Amino acid sequence: MTHVEIPLLRYLDEEGRPVADLPTWLDKALARTFYRNMVVVRSYDKKAIALQRTGKLGTFPSHLGAEAVGIGVGLAMGEEDVYVPYYRDMPTLYVRGVPMEKNLQYWGGDERGSDFTKRDGSRSEDLPICVPIATQITHACGIAAAFKLRHQPRVAVVSIGDGGTSKGDFLEGLNCAGVWHLPMVIVVNNNQWAISVPRTLQSSAPTLAHKGIGAGVRSLQVDGNDVLAVYDAVRHALERARRGKGPTLIEAVSYRLGDHTTADDATRYREAAEVEAAWRKEPVKRLRQFMVDQMWWDDAAEQALLAEASAEVEQAVARYEAQQAQPPEAMIDYHYAELPADLRPQRERIIAKAMRREADHE
Repeated sequence: MTHVEIPLLRYLDEEGRPVADLPTWLDKALARTFYRNMVVVRSYDKKAIALQRTGKLGTFPSHLGAEAVGIGVGLAMGEEDVYVPYYRDMPTLYVRGVPMEKNLQYWGGDERGSDFTKRDGSRSEDLPICVPIATQITHACGIAAAFKLRHQPRVAVVSIGDGGTSKGDFLEGLNCAGVWHLPMVIVVNNNQWAISVPRTLQSSAPTLAHKGIGAGVRSLQVDGNDVLAVYDAVRHALERARRGKGPTLIEAVSYRLGDHTTADDATRYREAAEVEAAWRKEPVKRLRQFMVDQMWWDDAAEQALLAEASAEVEQAVARYEAQQAQPPEAMIDYHYAELPADLRPQRERIIAKAMRREADHE
């Protein structure tokens, strides 16, 4: 069977050596920005898992191994764009200005963690974290359609895992994006495993990017362990969408180095040799080696960054642990922008009942 060729974008090989002409936008400052953010979110990931293990956090989805995907996407986006995340997208949210303690709050079971108010008090228009897989792509279609109808040069960027591409929501959203020629960028983080199901059992398509062809969506692959490639692909896709050229599907080929979540044990279904091989391709070490070779980085800078990242994460944890839990009656407040008049007496009854129960316990 003859397949349509899907281009693969890569600038750095597994050892951090250039395999193509480096992009003209790359300089020492930007490379350091990529690297700093990747190191910080990896430090955060390790701490979040430790918090879950000690009962201070609920189930947590590690992004270990996908740092280049998340950071590349987030830094390429404009402030005016809207991000529609899935549950493994803390790195992108972080560089979009969402404080770490917000993410901890969410995975600690408090929905206020999806209210993406930034530290400067401004409110992000990015959508809340989406746990039901693939449903977020249809939301992104609606946002992109609004941008198009209003003639706004803005783009909806949505991300999804490889497993989510098997859902009907994904295919419907992809079809909508193509038919309506929407200003969208669809990033598929292909980390090779949909919980315990490998990519080979998810789809017989040569690549997941091929799924965009039938929908009339421009599609390509990038090396998801190469932050330069991810950033460049998203950057060009955003420019294309702003010019009215329609959507782009980008399959970022990465690898989930950790468990699916802290409720999972990947050793039950993955071979140790496969994981060891993936560690040799991981994104943080790759970019560090590139910067060392360019004489943009050294051991002193590395140690200073590790200390800085650790301090930033610990400060975020302290802010998270200082947050007060919501009272039980607050669950009603999130159903409506303003509670309808006929439900206000019911809310008061719930509050009164909760107060009586608390008094009885005392």
